[in-house]
Amino acid sequence: MKKILLMNKIAKVGTDIFDRDRYEVGEDLQNPDGIMVRSAKLHGMQFPDSLKAIVRSGAGVNNIPVDECTKNGVVVFNTPGANANGVKELAICALILAARDVVGGIAWANSLKGEPDVAKAVEAGKSAFVGSELVGKTLGVIGLGAIGGMVANAANALGMTVIGCDPYITPRAAWSLAPSVKQAGTYEEIFRTCDYITLHVPATEQTKGMICKKTLDMMKDGVKIINLARADLVNAADLKQAIAEKKVAKYVTDFPTQETVGVEGIVAIPHLGASTFESEDHCAMMAAKQLDEYLTNGNIVNSVNFPSVSLPHTSFARVCVMHKNVPNMLSQITSAFSAAGVNIDNLANGSKGELAYTIVEVSDRPNEKIVEKVLAVEGVLKVNLY
Repeated sequence: MKKILLMNKIAKVGTDIFDRDRYEVGEDLQNPDGIMVRSAKLHGMQFPDSLKAIVRSGAGVNNIPVDECTKNGVVVFNTPGANANGVKELAICALILAARDVVGGIAWANSLKGEPDVAKAVEAGKSAFVGSELVGKTLGVIGLGAIGGMVANAANALGMTVIGCDPYITPRAAWSLAPSVKQAGTYEEIFRTCDYITLHVPATEQTKGMICKKTLDMMKDGVKIINLARADLVNAADLKQAIAEKKVAKYVTDFPTQETVGVEGIVAIPHLGASTFESEDHCAMMAAKQLDEYLTNGNIVNSVNFPSVSLPHTSFARVCVMHKNVPNMLSQITSAFSAAGVNIDNLANGSKGELAYTIVEVSDRPNEKIVEKVLAVEGVLKVNLY
């Protein structure tokens, strides 16, 4: 029986996907085959030899030591797009919070408790919270993946002029954009021309600190910035200076930090982007299905460290090999089967950067000799039998 360790509370509709005749699922399990996680930090955690995969019920994997997992042949999955609608809706809310001082107005209205004539006080004081409308304003969307594309289309429907930029946009994502969404060739074009800028990219070495003094100086005076992606994308010190100088009129973030809470001009939302019942259910179901498919058949879908490779499991057994993406590797792997007199019924292979993954289907259960020969090939990281 396979074991699934839960590092956070995972929606029941997800964990119910695991057949209890084949899986044990719980929070205090030793030697798990798979781990399901949301926000728990796994850096520094000692992973057992039994571990084959970790799945994050969400998109980002900053809380998972991906490089260490890769070295040990542990597949790391995420669930891109499962919470996209929830984040999109919060992004629209964030645009409105940036355009109009709703937060300040609510706090002021609550302070009127005890006033003899609240309605009169409201009419007298509401002018302090006048804002602007979104119609006709220009929104720059940085990152046009599952979330960014939906935000671009929604803002377009609200009457905004939308400009998007994504150097890595997929054909599918490009086709999903409304025809009137313009695509910029560089981030600089967005920085220089937009009234609102919203960030929807992962935190990488290339994107961390992308909003900094240099890029802020390019922007329009009074620009409003939305960040529902990651705190690291914005240099907090540079941002606060830009707010003090009125360069930035409002910053709305879903990732509060010690530097950004309680600052005038900053609206800090307590990481609510995917905090909807629907998003949690979608992420949990997607995560469980991917983990079950890998532990049952060795098929990989939505891995952040290994290529997506799937093959219908039609033969008696299959051997799945994680290896370096180098010349002559595939022939060395298949030669091990030929030398043992084992016929290969089917095969699938894919690569992702320096890594590759190969599924070999055979009619007979492969013996330990084949496994040993494959593992002996230089560049092979791990071999799993199904």
